[in-house]
Amino acid sequence: MPDVKERAARKEPGAAESASRESRGGNTRESASSAQGHRSCRFNRRPSTAALTPGSAQGRGVKTAPRGPVGHGGLRTGPTSRCPQPSARAKLPSVTRGAPLPPSPGKGHLGGTPSSHRLGMTERVHDASKLDCQLEERSLSSSSLKGKVKDTMPSDFWEHLNEQLSAVPPDFSCALELLKEIKEILLSLLLPRQSRLKNEIEEALDMEFLQQQADRGDLNVSYLSKYILNMMVLLCAPIRDEAVQRLENISDPVRLLRGIFQVLGQMKMDMVNYTIQSLQPQLQEHSVQFERAQFQERLNKEPRLLNHTTKWLTQAATQLIAPSASSSDLQDCSSSAGPSPSDVAVPEPLSPAMVLSQGFLNLLTWDPENEEFPETLVADRPRLQELESQQSQLTILASVLLVASSFSDSGLFSSPQFVDKLKQITKSLVEDFNSRPEEVMQSVSEQVVEEVHQGLESMGLAALSSENTASLVGQLQNIAKKENCVRSVIDQRIHLFLKCCFVLGVQRSLLDLPGGLTLIEAELAELGQKFVSLTHHNQQVFAPYYTEILKTLISPAQTLATKGGSL
Repeated sequence: MPDVKERAARKEPGAAESASRESRGGNTRESASSAQGHRSCRFNRRPSTAALTPGSAQGRGVKTAPRGPVGHGGLRTGPTSRCPQPSARAKLPSVTRGAPLPPSPGKGHLGGTPSSHRLGMTERVHDASKLDCQLEERSLSSSSLKGKVKDTMPSDFWEHLNEQLSAVPPDFSCALELLKEIKEILLSLLLPRQSRLKNEIEEALDMEFLQQQADRGDLNVSYLSKYILNMMVLLCAPIRDEAVQRLENISDPVRLLRGIFQVLGQMKMDMVNYTIQSLQPQLQEHSVQFERAQFQERLNKEPRLLNHTTKWLTQAATQLIAPSASSSDLQDCSSSAGPSPSDVAVPEPLSPAMVLSQGFLNLLTWDPENEEFPETLVADRPRLQELESQQSQLTILASVLLVASSFSDSGLFSSPQFVDKLKQITKSLVEDFNSRPEEVMQSVSEQVVEEVHQGLESMGLAALSSENTASLVGQLQNIAKKENCVRSVIDQRIHLFLKCCFVLGVQRSLLDLPGGLTLIEAELAELGQKFVSLTHHNQQVFAPYYTEILKTLISPAQTLATKGGSL
């Protein structure tokens, strides 16, 4: 029976070496150029909606069902598996920079009433439309039980594989299981039109033929690993080029297979993230239409469904027409936080966008016991609560940095390294601020004073006097009080920033940050992007209802003056 090299030689000329690195340097073979084109169009730019038409390169996520669990970079446990599984089995994807993936419905999900089923479906479509995220491998603490299992199981597998391949005669049972899984991963990374590459992989990794070689004891694991590595060169995203190149220098077959399997898991994750991004425009467009239709169906059955929404917008308009007295009280202490555009701004005529932005901001300070939550935002309430928590922590963080900087030499807070370190320390300490504010701020004051002293000393700057140190500690601890001037001003200015984000966009709002917020610019950008994403989607869905309500709240003259007759 011929070995793998002989089988490859009988294929059409050059087929066995189609995945070689030379194919990237000008080889015009169909499979290589096809895969290279697939690579560039998939990962070098964010696809547009038009690029998702059936049959296009970007249409992969639309036309074909995924071959395995989304984000699963590891082996699937088969009923006949005889080997412990490698590390990628234990790695589960987690979601960052956005909303979490919607959970799959349980077996009993369809057992509810039709209305509850429709509501559940609306929520899942609503969640899916917000998949502006990147999946990544979840890191587990080595001290946790899951972390210990995750660290132990892969080591056992690779040690077992090494023992099998080193035995005389060698045992290839685990190697075959691994090669089978690697083959499936490679095939899952192909586009439907890449039939030639698919045939090459199917033939080069023909499991029946490899089993026959293993039975004879002459399975060439090193050669197969090199073939797989060459194929990965064609299929990986540019960001994985360096990792693949490092694998080429590994001579030990077990270490090479382990590296291949790890990088393949990353490549699979790249494909999942790309698919999510590709489907994003379609999901959002479908979600807007679906959510609006579902809400209209409920409104037809419950004519008073918009009562809470009307009250919510009415309160927002009232606030803009007659600002609360508390805003004038803040003027006395705002000088310590630096100038703000709102301090000198001339009141503008009322507009639908202004009322809606004020209404959205009010939701970030919503009383949890108030059950009159706007009906149009019920599905968004968990995300709004997360934004409220994040905004509250940023208020404390910015207040701490502002107070600390006012007592320190300007050169200290001009150091990005010092500011980043102080921010990380403060962030970790204020996580429990809502439950025990006094204790948290006492810990923060002690840690901040220590860091300031060390920073001044390391930079050769004048140390704080004992009087200034005591004053710094006292002012930091006073931030625990809701009526604290610095905290109130910072909170007001973060709200002003979010309002600007809603009207002007995040990037334009960052160009003119209110005083006291410059040190948390990156954190504000993240908060602003989440806020804009949530509110703009909600506005797209419910704009017709908001427009009708606002017509009764804003006079035609005001609407004309602002040139904002519609949302």
